[in-house]
Amino acid sequence: SNDIKANLIAQLTAPVRWTQSVKQMVADGATHFTEVGPGKVLQGLVKKIHREAETSSAQYNTNA
Repeated sequence: SNDIKANLIAQLTAPVRWTQSVKQMVADGATHFTEVGPGKVLQGLVKKIHREAETSSAQYNTNA
């Protein structure tokens, strides 16, 4: 129980390491990033970090 509480607090208060994560994925050979869900915010962030990256989006149509 205390471990769960400590892990939850750490998860909610730790900084997001988006830039570091994208740079590492590129260093590991990633060339294409797919954003799942509405919008293109993450695609824009990836392009700011690595201009040569290819980006696309995938959305689920909930109106079907």
